[in-house]
Amino acid sequence: MVLNRALALKRSAVALTPMAGALAFPLVVPVVLMRFGLPAAMLSAVLIGTAWFVVMLRTAEMPGHH
Repeated sequence: MVLNRALALKRSAVALTPMAGALAFPLVVPVVLMRFGLPAAMLSAVLIGTAWFVVMLRTAEMPGHH
């Protein structure tokens, strides 16, 4: 039962991660650009992109090695 719950949680994370990154980028970066300027917007873009990439790798469903 616990294994099924963990598998369901991982599958929902796999499904939501691309959408979260695709929505966060265009929403956060322009707001940061308007409020704090170009350097802060560039930094936020790099940080969001890096975090998104790491989360995508951590939640990827890769075939096992046999």
